[in-house]
Amino acid sequence: MRRDRAIVVAAIIVIAAIAWAYMVYLAGTGAGMGDMGMGMAMADTRSWSAADFGLMFLMWAVMMLAMMAPSAAPMLVMFAAVNRKRREREAPYVPTGVFLAGYVIVWTAFALAATLGNWGLHQASLLSSMMGASTSGYLGGALLLAAGAFQWSPLKYACLKQCRTPMGFLMTSWREGRRGALRMGLEHGAFCLGCCWALMLLLFVLGVMNLLWIAALAAFVLAEKIAPMGEWVSRATGILLAAWGIWAIANAAL
Repeated sequence: MRRDRAIVVAAIIVIAAIAWAYMVYLAGTGAGMGDMGMGMAMADTRSWSAADFGLMFLMWAVMMLAMMAPSAAPMLVMFAAVNRKRREREAPYVPTGVFLAGYVIVWTAFALAATLGNWGLHQASLLSSMMGASTSGYLGGALLLAAGAFQWSPLKYACLKQCRTPMGFLMTSWREGRRGALRMGLEHGAFCLGCCWALMLLLFVLGVMNLLWIAALAAFVLAEKIAPMGEWVSRATGILLAAWGIWAIANAAL
């Protein structure tokens, strides 16, 4: 188990480090994106091209990987341990990467949806820049209120329970073979998305490329899944987000 944990954690650290390095690179180049930086900056005042959309989707996909890969570590460690025992018994086993692929597919799909939302908000002039924060107090307040309310919803805790109990998920959802492992990864990724999607939308309030807030959200998502009092932390945060949302809307109305 210690060896499995070390291998999986090391792999997650490498994946997350590469993703974060790319994010830091983008932030360090302004609108970033290497040689396309000037084009992305110009896109703040014009309609997006296909290249703009593709680069924004890549940014969102990498950002989701940077934020969510560490929170998947407990599940991946458990999956790897189960398959190591199966391999030792000479039973069929599946590489952990197959399970992870399902997880990545789910968050890549979310990245596509977020890119579409980013495009729509930019076209409506509701973002300060192509990768900035909301310019509307009403929109920002509504997103904060929605995220705060979701932190108290039954769906939130049904999904969070699956994320906090990796062995329970494996015992109830185990499927044989690579296709089965991929399906399990998709299912667990869906639970993770169901738990965290509202928090991810806060990036439109805090700043799509605000690295401090991205890191804070990533740390909070991890704490929700592994901290002993994670559920109560979620509920307390819901109250704070709702209060922040009410303040933002009231401030916009003045």
